[in-house]
Amino acid sequence: MFQEYTHHALHQEITAAAGHFVLVKEVRLPFQGREVLYLVGHAAFDTTCCGAGGCAYALVPGFILAWKGQTNRDGLAVSRVEPIHARGIQKQVKETVERRDLVHQVIFL
Repeated sequence: MFQEYTHHALHQEITAAAGHFVLVKEVRLPFQGREVLYLVGHAAFDTTCCGAGGCAYALVPGFILAWKGQTNRDGLAVSRVEPIHARGIQKQVKETVERRDLVHQVIFL
C-alpha cells in the first residue's frame, strides 16, 4: 500500500490556533537498503490561554517508493511513500531519528 506525500516549502511559518509551526528540514534517511522520508519541524504555542511553550518534532511519511515523481495542481512536488506500520521498524527508525535530530517526538503518518 502506498500514499502520496506532497512536499511543502521549508522555513515557511504556518499559523495555527495555539501558535505557529514551521518545517525546517526534509531528510532521506538510508535504512536497511531503503530510504525513509522524514521531516523536522518546530512548533511554538504562544497564543494559548493556558501558557506558552514549544517543541521540536519529526514527521515520518514512510519509505520512499518514488521521489518527487509528480507535481500537483499547485505545482508542488509529490512523492510516493509506503507508510511504516510495523512497531519494530518504527522503533528503529524513531531511535535513528532521535540520534540524528533533537526532537521531542517522532510521529508516523
